[in-house]
This record gives sequence, structure tokens and C-alpha cells, in this order.
Amino acid sequence: MSNLAIIPARGGSKRIPRKNIKDFLGKPIIAYAIEAVLESHLFEEVMVSTDDDKIAEIAEKFGAKVPFRRSAENANDFATLTDVLIEVVNQYKNSGKDFENICCVLPTSSLTAANRIYEAYSKLTAENFDSVVPVVEFSYPIRRALQLTENEKLEMIWPEHLRTRSQDLKPAYHDSGSFYWVRTISLLAEKTLFCKNGGAIVLPGTEVQDIDNETDWKLAELKYRFLNE
Repeated sequence: MSNLAIIPARGGSKRIPRKNIKDFLGKPIIAYAIEAVLESHLFEEVMVSTDDDKIAEIAEKFGAKVPFRRSAENANDFATLTDVLIEVVNQYKNSGKDFENICCVLPTSSLTAANRIYEAYSKLTAENFDSVVPVVEFSYPIRRALQLTENEKLEMIWPEHLRTRSQDLKPAYHDSGSFYWVRTISLLAEKTLFCKNGGAIVLPGTEVQDIDNETDWKLAELKYRFLNE
């Protein structure tokens, strides 16, 4: 099977300037994603999709390829991850290259290990899924979630579970925001990373950290030290 790893890393970042190449415990954060992908030994090609010269330079330094630049249309705040991946697939197709499977690894997923990428790939192939996404269990049952009304009154979103014991509720999960496996044909047909015939692997919370602000960044560093030291 032919596998392509795509690490999408545009230059613009509003909440944390230059987030994708910001120093994370001694290395640009994107380096961790590149190294995890290379360590998995699953890919014929590992590429970074970027519109930024500095990101391209750093990506190539750590072993990824940057065969072409991302279009301006897909480098703005409104382009979706799927838009970016389909553009990359088409760019490769125009150069005569096709890949059966794609793994999209986010550039700030510094906690992602090569063995998790391999685990998700094994599930994709062994169970014949069209996509596999790492997920994390919500730390509290979401069916007992609360909300504030327009009048600032507190109420349950699902009042039918007011007296349901938390241990009697099914677990719920959310996207880990770290990486995604998808069959290329399914990506092009469904235009999503969550295919109808999609599976998941479950990650512990220690291996996942969404990074939207400086506090998130510090938490990611703490988790990395916990996992690796």
C-alpha cells in the first residue's frame, strides 16, 4: 500500500504567533510531528503543506519534503483541513503520483508517538475502515452537561438525565486533534475525515493537548515531560 503523510502548517496564526514553528522544549514544535511520522516507517512520502518559506525551511531540515506551496485560497482563515488535503492530493496527481492512504498529522501534535500512528493504521487496514481518528473520552458525562439561558438561569441540556447516575451513562468521546487516517478515494468522495465507515482508537488524556493559548502550550510541555522523562 502507498501511504502519504501530510502535515498542514500555514504561516498565519492569530492566537499564538508563528505557532507551528515556535520553540517547544528545544525544538520547533512541528519537528515532533515530522519525527513521529518518520519513525513509524509507514510512508512513501512525508510532506508539509505550507505557504511560508521559514516553515518550509524548518520542515526540510527535519526530514520532510515541501514539493509545492499551498495556494493562497487554502492559506486563509476560512479554508478547512479537508480543503487543504484535497489540494495536496490533486497537486500530487498532477505530477503523476497517487497514494492509497493519507495520514494528516497536525503540526502542533507534539504528544503524538509513532506507535499510535501505527496502531491507527493497523485498525484502518485490518478492519477495512475508510477512516480512523484518535479520540479521547470526555472526563465528565456530557449527558449531564449544563447551560446558561439568556436570563442567566442554570439548566440541564438533557434534563431527562437529572437523576441518572454517571456510571450508567455511555462514555462519549471527542476528536483528539492530533492526526487522522483516511483512504484517499473516501476523502475525495465524502470530503471529510470522519467517513461513514469510520473507526477510532481511544487515547488517554495525557497524550492529547489542544493548543490555543499560552496556558495550553505550558500544559503540553508538562504532558510531554510526563510521557518522556
